[in-house]
Amino acid sequence: MSYPVSRVAALAGVTVRTLHHYDEIGLLVPSERTSAGYRIYTDADLERLQQIRFYRELGFGLDEIATLLDTADPREHFRRQHRLLTERIKKLAEMVTAIEFAMEAQKVGVDLTPEERFEVFGDDDPDRHAEEAEQRWGGTDAYAESQRRTSRYGKADWQRFRAESDDWGRRLAAVMDAGQPATGEAAMDLAEEHRQQISRWFYECSYEIHTGLADMYVDDPRFLATYEKIKPGLARFLNEAIHANAVARS
Repeated sequence: MSYPVSRVAALAGVTVRTLHHYDEIGLLVPSERTSAGYRIYTDADLERLQQIRFYRELGFGLDEIATLLDTADPREHFRRQHRLLTERIKKLAEMVTAIEFAMEAQKVGVDLTPEERFEVFGDDDPDRHAEEAEQRWGGTDAYAESQRRTSRYGKADWQRFRAESDDWGRRLAAVMDAGQPATGEAAMDLAEEHRQQISRWFYECSYEIHTGLADMYVDDPRFLATYEKIKPGLARFLNEAIHANAVARS
């Protein structure tokens, strides 16, 4: 099947100007043209446009999309998009629930706590604890190094860090689910990976610093809640693994 540009624009919910722009930058070049030079799109072009629309909805830039479409396995696009959209749907569903909760509370005259108002947004905002962090560690070399590094991070960097952290958390929980001890090799290896992740992303994390962090993970309710959200008991399990790893490797 062949489609003129006006038909494709109507089908895809984009403007003709947008399609012209995609053609000009090489993102979506129509496979055919009429003798008069008018753009004609094929089913394969529509499939590529569908992928572009998916990625645009997910917040990808045009340059990123061009690279992805020209290098990745076509089947991988759908797998990636499905995963990203599923994550977005989950987040949006949580926000809908929070809005409904806030509406109901307002209707019956119940005042929400500050925690209840903002818990739906999670802990993704890097500025959330910045002031406290500066008060507690502002004079240290580690804090200065962390500030220097993170000042250069953009959205994509934080997304990579989050994905890396989530994957690590799942693997640590799996070790715990398997009944392996916190002082075992698998748990200590993940504790070491955690230490190296901090060193790679933020500052040089010595074993002394790492064990100090481990104690904070169980003593500070906010850090405790972060790990308990992954799996109940995980904060204590990680604390023991970090201490065991420090003894074994330092």
